[in-house]
Amino acid sequence: MVAIAPPQSNIFYPTGDGEPVAESYAHFVAILAIFEVLQQYLQGQQATVLANQFLYYAPGFPRLRVAPDVLVSFGVEPGGRDSYKIWKEGSSPDVIFEVTSAGTRQKDFEEKKSLYRDLDVQEYWLFDPKGDWISEKLRGFRLQGDAYEAIADSCSVPLNLELWVEGELLRFRREDTGEKLPLPLELARALQREIEARQEAESELQRYRDRFGSLDP
Repeated sequence: MVAIAPPQSNIFYPTGDGEPVAESYAHFVAILAIFEVLQQYLQGQQATVLANQFLYYAPGFPRLRVAPDVLVSFGVEPGGRDSYKIWKEGSSPDVIFEVTSAGTRQKDFEEKKSLYRDLDVQEYWLFDPKGDWISEKLRGFRLQGDAYEAIADSCSVPLNLELWVEGELLRFRREDTGEKLPLPLELARALQREIEARQEAESELQRYRDRFGSLDP
């Protein structure tokens, strides 16, 4: 476990470092999609989903931090926050996703993996949208005792979701119903189809009224 010191109220914990959110368009879209899909999925639950925000794990030491691409934590106050302080939230994140590349391989697979293990993060997922170093693009690890073990079935226990790769995106399906969680663009298209269908129904009704008169008694 990572040793922590008592919190000090006068210490400044930055909420940003000026670094880019992602190294490429594909990585940015992948992060955004994971964040949006999981946020929609967990709406109304006692949980939070954060993207590319600082995770502080040692009170009194603001330099001891990491910025997971996406983190999910259960049993905490819902909604966003500018940073996630473990000692304030009362628990570590349950699931962390890193959208990785050849350039971040060592940091993601070695440094962050060791840190997340020590912080008791239950699942750690690496998604390589371009297949730079993970040929299957997705690898998951679940904490067993004090070590991470590879997840063979691509299913997340805390999230109750099945994960799979579709092009350069990570997709999710509910294990209890088999329902595929829609991407933001898919939700927007479904809404547009619903609006168009409603407008067409209203137009048909108006044409009927124009031809046969009002339906009112």
